[in-house]
Amino acid sequence: MSSENGRSERDGGAEEPEQLALIRESVRRARAPKAKPRTWRGAALAKELPVARVLVDKGVLHLDRYFEYAVPEELDAVAQPGVRVRVRFGAGSKNVRDGRREGGGLIDGFLVERVAEAEYQGPLAALAQVVSPEQVLGPELLGLTRAVADRYAGSLADVLQLAIPPRHAKAEARTFPPPPAPPTAPEPGSWQRYERGADFVAALAAGGAPRAVWTALPGPEWAEEIARAVRATLASGRGALVVVPTVRLAARVDRALQQELGPGQHALLTAEAGQQRRYSEWLAVRRGVVRAVVGTRAAMFAPVRDPGLVVVWDDGDAHHSDDHAPFPHVREVLELRAARDKCAFLAGSWSCTVEAAQLVRSGWAAAIAAPRAEVRRAAPLVRTVGDLDLARDEAARAARLPSIAWETARTALREGPVLVQVPRRGYVPRLACQRCREPARCRACAGPLEAREATGVLACGWCGREEPGWSCAECGGTRLRAQVVGARRTAEELGRAFAAVPVRTSGREQVLDTVSGEPALVVSTPGAEPVAEGGYAAALLLDGWAMLGRPDLRAGEEALRRWIAASALVRPQEAGGTVVVVAEPTLRPVQALVRWDPVGHAVRELADRAELGFPPVSRMAAVSGAPDALAAFLAAVELPADAEVLGPVPVPESGGGGTRRPGAPPPGEHWERALVRVPPGSGAALATALKQAQAARMARGGVEPVRVRVDPPDIG
Repeated sequence: MSSENGRSERDGGAEEPEQLALIRESVRRARAPKAKPRTWRGAALAKELPVARVLVDKGVLHLDRYFEYAVPEELDAVAQPGVRVRVRFGAGSKNVRDGRREGGGLIDGFLVERVAEAEYQGPLAALAQVVSPEQVLGPELLGLTRAVADRYAGSLADVLQLAIPPRHAKAEARTFPPPPAPPTAPEPGSWQRYERGADFVAALAAGGAPRAVWTALPGPEWAEEIARAVRATLASGRGALVVVPTVRLAARVDRALQQELGPGQHALLTAEAGQQRRYSEWLAVRRGVVRAVVGTRAAMFAPVRDPGLVVVWDDGDAHHSDDHAPFPHVREVLELRAARDKCAFLAGSWSCTVEAAQLVRSGWAAAIAAPRAEVRRAAPLVRTVGDLDLARDEAARAARLPSIAWETARTALREGPVLVQVPRRGYVPRLACQRCREPARCRACAGPLEAREATGVLACGWCGREEPGWSCAECGGTRLRAQVVGARRTAEELGRAFAAVPVRTSGREQVLDTVSGEPALVVSTPGAEPVAEGGYAAALLLDGWAMLGRPDLRAGEEALRRWIAASALVRPQEAGGTVVVVAEPTLRPVQALVRWDPVGHAVRELADRAELGFPPVSRMAAVSGAPDALAAFLAAVELPADAEVLGPVPVPESGGGGTRRPGAPPPGEHWERALVRVPPGSGAALATALKQAQAARMARGGVEPVRVRVDPPDIG
């Protein structure tokens, strides 16, 4: 039937306007008692605890506090502490209707707590939406992230962005199986090779909380030993967390945990897993389905229930320092977790950082190391090649390969693969005395000296003081040296020197995880060395000066860490494993490698830094920005009385076309940097002062940015 016929049967359609008017009026009446979406205009509030305190996701210091919102009655059941919410922010106090603040833009946040009365006396806006009923921000995680934000002079919102992965609806809808039964306590196994090793595992299984710095023996057993410690912790009914620097290492520990614990006992948290899988694994940990976690940097905040052990492997690796504000370091965060949760702590590595040595020296942690006889049995033979050998060696001048290294490689290639470690591009050396190789340092603050590009005048990289008449404090020499070697050219020449041998490369463009045990040359940059089946027959550590000469306080420590990491992949000396390091034999890092004594090197470095007032004995913060903005910030900040300001000095400008290094100024801008140093005990006061000054600047608005970084990894 047509519409015309329909109207003719109802008195010519005279009722239509009246019916439409009734419909419109009924719609108006239906809207009145209901809440308008996201504003809840006219909606009743929750009868109990009608005020919610919300942390808005702004990430600016002057807004680093909780804001109060009204809880609509319809959201009462789901608006629980820890859930993600959306709120209207920035409406101002003038846009008020029926006693309710309205307007502003929608922004994400976390509901922290609910209270009966608001501290704010004016009208409150209502919660716009509860994004998900999943309570992702528990009180333990909130306390930890707040402590991290305070330590690094950052905002809580920024730390939560690092701690809680993005939401994925399908992951939240997943049904998880019940948690598996805890495994049985393991035997010590290869931990018996270490003094106190078996006692450490037994203490974990008994529910204890030992804290240790572990110097692992060379070889691939470190992953299995970590897995055994995790199993001992799970056997006591507690959780465990393991953080490693790279995805490749996380995969190795993951396989070791699978073999030690079986399926369903642990979660793998890495950014490369994808948003859904990562959030799903994180939820499994949050809900207590799994009690053990292994992952990369962001896993340091994993919400493990009742943690009994936190582990950081290779804490000297730069990947453990986050490049996003407020730049927390994994080792420091896990130290906070161990102290807050009263759980065990383990910092393990083939090498030893100065910070780890300080933990042992202070008595906060105990040392776990193997006896010297066991070290000699597991380590390869290390041979050195110095500058005098290079000067007399025709082979070195022709192909940058000393005769001893060439002979070692040729002999080892009959038995298996040979690893060749060459420095990657970007290593810029610092200056040192040409006679005794002692680093050139400032007489005022002991910072590293460098030659300014424009004038060539020597100046300190920390305080900026010029040193036109420098002379070596050790030998009186007045001549300086530096050496820069390109990794690409060295690799090409090595390939030509061994033309009959397959050459494989592992570096930034393509990182290999493993190689076979067949004879081959494996040329790798530091940190990208693949594991060889059965171990490498030999390793050549070339161009040591390019690593030792970097303008960095940690140059020697970092070079030794890189060398030991590569040498640990070589077969033991009794199996013919040999390492050749091309660097001055008398230098402290080279001697530490020859003796395989990273702990002794770290202890001596710690003593030197304590005498000169360097980190980690002192606390430092780097403040950088445009010259005028930096000067205004330093004039406004109320530093502790015992603080010392070094600088400012120019910050190297960013090169065009490449990835900007963390801390470098934006392209085309000229920045300066100042270092603020305080003695032990004043670190918290320094962080508070810097945070307050930065918050005051941001609150004023319209000011040039100033970057603040507490405990920067690179201070020159």
